[in-house]
This record gives sequence, C-alpha cells and structure tokens, in this order.
Amino acid sequence: MKSTTLALAAMSVSLLALGAPAAAHAETACADLVKTVLPHAEVTKAVSEKVGDKQVCKVSVTSRPTQDSDIRLELWIPESAAWNGKFVQVGNGGFAGSIPRGSFNGPVKAGYAVSGTDDGHQDAVGTNASWALGHPEKITDFGWRALKETTEASKALIVAMKGGKIARSYFAGCSDGGREALMEAQRYPNDFDGIVAGAPANYMSQLFGLSAYQQQTMAKPGGYLGAPQRELLQKTVLAQCGGEALIRDPMACHFDPGKLACKAGQTPDSEKGGCLTAPQVASAKAFYDGRRDKTGKIVFPGYSPGAESLNGSWNAWITGPTAETNQKAAGPSFSSNAFKYFGFQDPNFDYLKMDMGAPFEGAMKKMAAALDSPDPNLAAFKKHGGKLIQYHGWNDPAIPPRSSVVYYEDVRKTMGDTSGFYRMYLVPGMLHCAGGVGPSGVDWVSLLDTWVIAGKAPGEVTAVAGPGQGAGGPPSQVLCPFPGVARKTAETWACSVPKKKG
Repeated sequence: MKSTTLALAAMSVSLLALGAPAAAHAETACADLVKTVLPHAEVTKAVSEKVGDKQVCKVSVTSRPTQDSDIRLELWIPESAAWNGKFVQVGNGGFAGSIPRGSFNGPVKAGYAVSGTDDGHQDAVGTNASWALGHPEKITDFGWRALKETTEASKALIVAMKGGKIARSYFAGCSDGGREALMEAQRYPNDFDGIVAGAPANYMSQLFGLSAYQQQTMAKPGGYLGAPQRELLQKTVLAQCGGEALIRDPMACHFDPGKLACKAGQTPDSEKGGCLTAPQVASAKAFYDGRRDKTGKIVFPGYSPGAESLNGSWNAWITGPTAETNQKAAGPSFSSNAFKYFGFQDPNFDYLKMDMGAPFEGAMKKMAAALDSPDPNLAAFKKHGGKLIQYHGWNDPAIPPRSSVVYYEDVRKTMGDTSGFYRMYLVPGMLHCAGGVGPSGVDWVSLLDTWVIAGKAPGEVTAVAGPGQGAGGPPSQVLCPFPGVARKTAETWACSVPKKKG
C-alpha cells in the first residue's frame, strides 16, 4: 500500500491564480522557526534550501504527545512571494515509518506549503509492524494521532513564519494515505477545506482479514495460482468482458472461474489453453468474491478481474511471482504482520494456521478500533464546507475497488445526495494508486482546489497515461463521477471511452 506521488507531482503553477496568499508582512526568517514553541513538540531543524526554482524553508519537528510517542514530521514552506497562501498535508503508504518526502516536490513547486509524518515510528520496511509490539500508544499514533499532531504543528509554523491566515488547507493521500484522508474527514472535519482520498485502506482490518482468508485458501494442497493460471484467468476474463486490454465496467463483468475447471481426464497442461484444478478454482473464487462468513455471505469484497497476470498486479500483491516467494508478496506480508503485532501481540503467530472463528473476530475488532475509518456520517465535514474527492483503480490488487463502492454507498445511505461535497471516480485498468494499462494521470488536488475556491464541482475528467503506463491500452480516457450502484451500466460508464489520437 504505497502513497501516491503522481497526482501531486502533476500540480500546475497555474494554481497560484486560484487563491491569494495572506496579507504581506515581514516574514520570519526560516532559521528563527527553531524558537517556535509548540505543545509537547519541538522544532529540531529549520533550514532554507532550493527546491526547483523556489527557495523553501524545510522544518523538522518531533512531537511526543505521550511518553511512548516519537512522531517525526517535516514541513516545507515556500519563502517570500513563492507561497500561494495554501497548505497540503500528504498521507503515507503501508505501515508508514518514514516521512513521505517524495510527495512534497509537486505541491511545493506549485506554491503550496506541504507537510507529512512518519506516523510515529521509524522503519524503512513499510510492511513491518514489529514496532507495535508492546507499544499501544504507537499503534494509536499510527492510527490517527500523528495526523492531528502534524496538522496542528504545520499550521502553527506556517502562521509563525508568514503571519495572517492560511487561505486553504487540503489533505491528499493514497492507500494508507487514503485511509488517513477519510480519517481526517470523519475525526477532524474542521481541519481541511478539501480532501483527496485515493484507493483508501479505510477498512484496514478487513483487508488483513481478507488476505488471511485468501492465503489460507491458496495454501491448501494444489491451490497455488502460478503464472500459467494467472495468464489463463486474465485472457479468459478479457475475452468475456469486452475484448480490450482493460475492462471498462467490472461491475458488469460476471466471471465464474469455475468455467475453467479441468474436465474428466484433463490436466492443467494437457490441452492448449489449460484449465484449473478444483483447489485452484477455489483460490480464484476467493480472490474475486472476497471473504465470506459461515453462512456464505460476502462480508468484504474481493478483487476485480482483468489484471491477473499483469506485472505489478497479483504477482506483487497476492500470489508472489512463485509459490516459494508467495509469502513475501505485499498482501501476505501486511496481513501476517498485522495479526502478529496489532491483533495478537505475538511475533510467532502464524496467520495461515489461524482459527477463523472467535479468535479471528476478536483480533479484527481490536485492529478496527485503532486503525479503521469507516464512519459514513460526514455531516460535520459537509457543514464545514469541506469537499471530498475519492478515486480508486478498478484493477487495484492491494485494496479491492469495491470497498470504495461500499463506503460511497454507505455515505449516500446515511446522508442522501452527496454530490454537492463528495465525488468518486473509479479508473478502468488502473492498479494500486498508479500503473496498469488504464490511463490514470489526473491532477486531483488541482480539481479539488478549483472546487473549493471557485465552487465548480468536478464532472467528466480526462486521465492520461503516465510514464510506462498504458501499453496495449488507450493514451487517455474520460472518467465520470460514480453515480451509485443503482444506475444502469450503460449510464454509469457511458463517458469512459478512449480519447482518439490526434
């Protein structure tokens, strides 16, 4: 679950015209910010450096709201008139552990002050959660407290340097950053004027539970889906659901992997095109359908079809390249660490042998309380005047895109018409936060800024292919705001068509 950098990096300097900075005054020297007094936090460094063509004040802060807290954050503030008067806080990826500086450059070049945090622990391996063993306060810091600490310190330092008010404040993140984005809208509805939530892991505990269920299924004798099986699934799915390099409306693609089951006397390698053994069919169904309860009801959705054999898809997140490297894939790594250190506080716990009954449910409940952001009541955020843009790639192999549909529908069910403050886009062919054959390059923060400043809600949006993206697919595609599952398929995706070259 990596944080997104593409959407932020594409931000244009034209944003400067959309909001005026605070009234001019004698700006506090960057180095003097080390003297700023912050609640249970200290400025450890403030230096002026060049970023592109802008002089930027880079401020480092350590916050300790509890005795076991060690929250590191960094804030970059464009100096003098280079600042556009606005602030963006960016989200993390995975289990964090480092400040997401890779997402800073785009906003700063467009004139924004920008900050981010390591979420309260320092670890270069984003799938590792051993830092949580015996440290409940650090779990809370990761779940939500580091976000608030970063917001408060960043705003205080911007005002200390610039004086006056911050014209607009935004939050943008993908994956865990998308979870954080929705956490901000739910828990701190008055902190940001606009929020971008990409591929949100807001049902984080459910993601760990889904992976545990799927990996236990695939671990059964003969259940592993190797490269030939993944290729067979993708080829069959694409032929059945559109015949293109990507599936434009996965919700209308009702694919049953059981149709590929080996017939009597047939083996996976016995005929051209191959087939799936019964255990492999069970694994594929677990991946597509999602996790079921004891009655067979789906309690959390699975992954959408269409990118099973694409590099960076299932091989990176679900199956691993080979059976021997399966548990090193990102999904199994996250899930194993989550149950060891969040759920059971036992570094020797084996989630592949976990009883999916009461112990599993207890661990899930414990993790959800600290990490999840599922609250569909965004009334306070709406009242504040906040605007929310959510996006998700239809071929995301890390976080099922239908989980975004679940949240969107829950918000609509709770609040009624949400189009005045909440728009969601599902991107055909896009993988996790970026990549895939579907063009996904959209300047989401620019769209959000226009909506907040000018009151112009985003409608159809053109996504363009990024570097190395779109092989076999269109160079661009038009995206429509998701209208809800009740709309007919033809109406839902009528505008998701390729842009003609030239």
